[in-house]
Amino acid sequence: MCEFKIIKQNDGSQILEDIVVLTYTDNNELLFKDILGMGEYLESALIMSVNTLNQQCIVLEHPIIKDFMKLLKKINTNELTNSDIEKFSNELTKLKS
Repeated sequence: MCEFKIIKQNDGSQILEDIVVLTYTDNNELLFKDILGMGEYLESALIMSVNTLNQQCIVLEHPIIKDFMKLLKKINTNELTNSDIEKFSNELTKLKS
């Protein structure tokens, strides 16, 4: 069985180990579970790379990721509204400052 070490791409630090489940919650949070089923969350992160040879998973954290994933899901299910686009656009404007 592959048990992953979770590494943050942002700074190269290892944040978790012995992880066997990597998934997203309905709330777009990245969930990691170990062999005992104990879970840890990253609120706004993307899986950048999964390597079974070295048993590492690289994740990128940024506050806008969660909002972007929410937007993508709405696009995929044809539920996107102008309000959704406006909210995301406002988040991007905050990044520019």
